[in-house]
Amino acid sequence: MSEGAVLHLKGRVLVGPDDVRDELWVVGGRVTYDRPTLARDAISVQGWALPGLVDAHCHVGLDAHGPVDAPTSEKQALTDRDAGTLLIRDAGSPSDTRWVDDRADLPKIIRAGRHIARTKRYIRNYAHEIEPEDLVAYVAQEARRGDGWVKLVGDWIDRSTGDLGACWPKGAVEAAIAEAHRLGARVTAHCFAEETLAPLVEAGIDCIEHATGLTEETIPLFAERGVAIVPTLVNIATFPRLADAGAGKFPRWADHMRRLHDRRYDTVRAAHDAGVPVFAGTDAGGSLAHGLVADEVVELTRAGLPARAALSATTWGAREWLGRPGLTEGAPADLVVYESDPREDVRVLAAPRRVVLRGQIVG
Repeated sequence: MSEGAVLHLKGRVLVGPDDVRDELWVVGGRVTYDRPTLARDAISVQGWALPGLVDAHCHVGLDAHGPVDAPTSEKQALTDRDAGTLLIRDAGSPSDTRWVDDRADLPKIIRAGRHIARTKRYIRNYAHEIEPEDLVAYVAQEARRGDGWVKLVGDWIDRSTGDLGACWPKGAVEAAIAEAHRLGARVTAHCFAEETLAPLVEAGIDCIEHATGLTEETIPLFAERGVAIVPTLVNIATFPRLADAGAGKFPRWADHMRRLHDRRYDTVRAAHDAGVPVFAGTDAGGSLAHGLVADEVVELTRAGLPARAALSATTWGAREWLGRPGLTEGAPADLVVYESDPREDVRVLAAPRRVVLRGQIVG
């Protein structure tokens, strides 16, 4: 398909959960609902169209051991693209992936810079490992390097207690979040444990990754402050295996991880029911494969989210949260076409019929 070609999508265009249109045109790589003069020569595609899917927690340029080279990063991005993920919030990567921005055939990436962790309190080779007195400076650095986000590691196993423990004093986090906001960046944090959450929310954090430690006490606080969560349920599914591997050395931590896993669906459902914004993210790029966004949406429905809410978590709502357009007039034509209505069965997301990126059919 040439850059100047006109694309005509016929069927059902899901501009929003209840805004359904019969056709859409792509002219000059952008969406229009006005029939163009070149309509007779348009390439026709039929099916149910959604805005390009969003993976709101994904790591391009990272694997289980740390940063990867450009060819590996490219393969990761292509795998996500072919699964329908056309917008990625990269929630921490030690690799420089700015070159992706120059590739019209790769998903758009919103970067959070590199993880910021406490010394020896995170996965080796992933993060800047620092002490609290340096937190503000490093947050400022990553806010300038990123695309409007900064990623903290809020808790990790504390070897002195043998269990999950918060990484940062509240005062240090308050100052760091204030500095990020001054620079126009939002802040998110990796958090598994219960006691980590309230101090971060009270400090002004914008989002929590995983959020397995949410309770009846903290869920109302999240809802009141509008703090979003990205549950990464396909990642939380690995907790029992991790617990089994670490039980011999850290039995308290292992039991805690199993409890968090056991109540994962109840936690997400309670958060959603309370009005906490929930978005879809896979945590791909560490130990998990890329291209799992459809699986994550299914997991959200298993947790009790209605199908349309789960779809919004990876389409309309996620794009609005990240400040990126959907299938609106004049927007870049990033869309995925399916055989049937994904509002009726979200499992259809696993089988894209066509992937259109920047107006080009790429899959």
